Amino acid sequence: MNKEEILKKAQAENNGRDVADIDAQQKGAWVAYIIGVILLIVVDTVNGFVLHNVNRGADFVLFSMAFAVFMTKYLRLRKRHELIVAIIWGVLAVCMLVIWVLQLAGVL
Repeated sequence: MNKEEILKKAQAENNGRDVADIDAQQKGAWVAYIIGVILLIVVDTVNGFVLHNVNRGADFVLFSMAFAVFMTKYLRLRKRHELIVAIIWGVLAVCMLVIWVLQLAGVL
């Protein structure tokens, strides 16, 4: 096979998508997620010290995103540890949702 045939075969396998573009997008999403986590920690910490209260709504969103990531990985790869991590993130997300609703109701 020559280079052109290999390129055409690779493009056919990836439905015409560029592998480098896919990789860059995945790495960009990972960096964005890490930055989101760091910023949320900063915001929660500042709110805790200044307002003496931490809004758990943003935590709920972040934990739900992590749940979605690991559940998607599990559904694609069928690896048991991905399911376990997804369940942990899902439980944490539900806990943050409950706390957030209780905060909105004025209970907490």
